[in-house]
Amino acid sequence: MKVLVVGGGGREHAICSTLAKSSKIEKLYCAPGNGGISDIAECVPVKATDIDGMIAKVKELGVDFVMVAPDDPLALGMVDAFEKEGIPVFGPRQNAAIIESSKVFSKNLMKKYGIPTADYATFNDIDKALAYIDDMGAPIVVKADGLALGKGVVVAATVEEAKQAVKEMMLDGKFGASGANVVIEEFMTGPEVTVLCFTDGKTIAPMLSSQDHKRAYDNDEGPNTGGMGAICPTPNYTPEVAAECMEKIFRPTIDAMNAEGRTFKGVIYFGLMITPKGPKVIEYNSRFGDPETQPILTMLETDLMDIFQAVVDEKLDEIEIKWKDGACCCVVIASGGYPLAYNKGCEISGLENVPADITVFHAGTEKRDGKYYTSGGRVLGVTATGADLASAIGRAYEGVSAITFENAHYRKDIGKKFI
Repeated sequence: MKVLVVGGGGREHAICSTLAKSSKIEKLYCAPGNGGISDIAECVPVKATDIDGMIAKVKELGVDFVMVAPDDPLALGMVDAFEKEGIPVFGPRQNAAIIESSKVFSKNLMKKYGIPTADYATFNDIDKALAYIDDMGAPIVVKADGLALGKGVVVAATVEEAKQAVKEMMLDGKFGASGANVVIEEFMTGPEVTVLCFTDGKTIAPMLSSQDHKRAYDNDEGPNTGGMGAICPTPNYTPEVAAECMEKIFRPTIDAMNAEGRTFKGVIYFGLMITPKGPKVIEYNSRFGDPETQPILTMLETDLMDIFQAVVDEKLDEIEIKWKDGACCCVVIASGGYPLAYNKGCEISGLENVPADITVFHAGTEKRDGKYYTSGGRVLGVTATGADLASAIGRAYEGVSAITFENAHYRKDIGKKFI
């Protein structure tokens, strides 16, 4: 069958690499793709948010199945549009993707159905938001309501920092319409864990747990980024915690969406904090996380295409999903300055020197005349497995050391707090 993956980052490279192993797929496309993806799939120059263009291209190419990976096209209703055309597609519909595209919606859903999360208030009036911060004090968390490329959350250590975040979102339009409304939350404490789950709206199949590293610099310092690396599984996610999450968070969330007439089919991302009072939801995403997908799918043994089809056909209960033993680590190499200003067009050297058992997923690259060049903030995700987390981390950094480009930046402590 012919399959097209929508998107063009490190997550999509990991998805394409995993799908490329499937005997069911005769031809793999990715739109728009990137330099690394072009080595394993035919890249199609259609923007991920161009719904009409994507449908036209899928029909032209005779594609049999579409996988929509990024948040923006999901929020815009790309899955609904493909379903209307009778084309099988993996991902949540627009009315379910709102669980990520509106933090106000998701917080209100959790409150209505008793799903544990941080105490919060929502605002569309800046004066009321600022007054609330004065009342609550700091530390406190400020979130833009809508999509903001993983950068719409500010964990403010001071009242002044929180107020500045609100002003940037609501007055300065830092995130456009996404910041017209804000959610202000209590500051929770405890280790963070990410759990992605496949779901067909009935069955929930959790993947291996993972831990993203969002801050730009070592020791979790610096600005929030889309993610500087990830490990899986995370030692904090014990079988006891997993059972509690299924009972109090995962199952109730899927049931709540069904009760609201917003059945969720696809991958739902649970960003969790293991607080002293038990696990609570930090955030939901309506798709594979990035860069968590890179180590998670590296550990997958089951044919990913089988899982995608089972979700679409609502037969997820009929498939057994198997995972490799051991652990995996992904270290992101970014352009210097990311997530603020950074250069593009720098030639990448040393990829051929990376050991064969270490995978380099391309995030922001383009390929010209057989050479790779930087084209984004996060450039590469160097991903390695090991018998345990320490060996996986060591192997990933061995891969990182082989690669160079101008102003390359990476954290040197991915996963090390767990060793």
